Amino acid sequence: MPSTPFQPPFSLRASALVFALTGSLAACGGGGSSEAESIGTTVGTETTVIAGTTSGQVPVPAAGLAVDTSQPDQVVGSGTPASCTGQAVVDAVAQGGKIRFNCGPDPVTITLGSTAKVFNNRPDVTLDGGGLITLSGGGSVRILYQNTCDAAQVWTTANCDNQETPRLTVQNMRFTQGNATGQLTDGGGGGAIFVRGGQFKIVNSVFTNNLCDSTGPDVGGGAVRVLSMFQNRPVYVVQSTFGGGSGLGNRCSNGGALSSIGVSYSIYNSLLSHNAALGNGANPQRAGTPGGGSGGAIYNDGNTFNLSVHGSQVTDNSASEGGSAVFFVSNDLTGHMTLSDSVFVRNPATRFGTDGLPGFFVLAAPGQPVVTRTTISH
Repeated sequence: MPSTPFQPPFSLRASALVFALTGSLAACGGGGSSEAESIGTTVGTETTVIAGTTSGQVPVPAAGLAVDTSQPDQVVGSGTPASCTGQAVVDAVAQGGKIRFNCGPDPVTITLGSTAKVFNNRPDVTLDGGGLITLSGGGSVRILYQNTCDAAQVWTTANCDNQETPRLTVQNMRFTQGNATGQLTDGGGGGAIFVRGGQFKIVNSVFTNNLCDSTGPDVGGGAVRVLSMFQNRPVYVVQSTFGGGSGLGNRCSNGGALSSIGVSYSIYNSLLSHNAALGNGANPQRAGTPGGGSGGAIYNDGNTFNLSVHGSQVTDNSASEGGSAVFFVSNDLTGHMTLSDSVFVRNPATRFGTDGLPGFFVLAAPGQPVVTRTTISH
């Protein structure tokens, strides 16, 4: 789904300063470790990267809270790691409903050999890992897919790009080594998770080392790619981490962590660090280039949509073109951006940016962004 093309101003480059409006400065931090997995189920995997920020918590709206899974519809596993297979996850997602895991008392990584796909005529899907489950794409497959406009997943309404269900939630999970490289449906992207249509939220989860195509003018979302949310309701990202340390970041041509076209994000108490936009040539791409390279952490494109970031830390991300932290282009200049109680630091200067907002490239409604008690600095 291509967006309306734009040509970034060549001469703009963000200046290095601290942007602290109507309040005090926030703090930042991060950490991490490396991990390696093979096909199968492994026990005792990396758990040192925590989900979200540890201080300065901002209250989360009810719509962004975790789903009650105390009475699950399905349970993956029968008490041992060996019983928790990738195929069992694929089968559970296909059936839908509230899904929990019974893989033993220790952290477990389940490596999928194929993508788990939501069927649009099944109940809403909630994956709850209980803080113990990592789903891995093994470096070769996307992990999770929902698409209301994909006939293979069953059409359920005449307006597939604006329908209320399915409602997909991932909570208390880890996603690693998902790979959507070469995926072409609806423009591809979303190394760990691709969602088009319905509704979607992420709660208390961690995304590391996921990737999609390294070049292309509009492909994006090393971790997550979202299109066509119902009534433009936001994707909630709550108490979650994308990257979290050196060598753990997610990467794609655009939007190393998060990418969307015409979709709003509401991000609360989350950490986005060490993610990268790898492309070269922007969008539309310059002559002789493959395109892309914008939005090291977040890539928002389209017309009317909003980005809200509250109580979060966006640090140490990189991009080769525009917006090492955030790329936000509302083509019709109706989009709104709100930043509160957050920190955007060590997102280095890129080829083009917005003056006074280091690490940002913003084309939005007049007066945007609205910045409160937030630090913005290279």
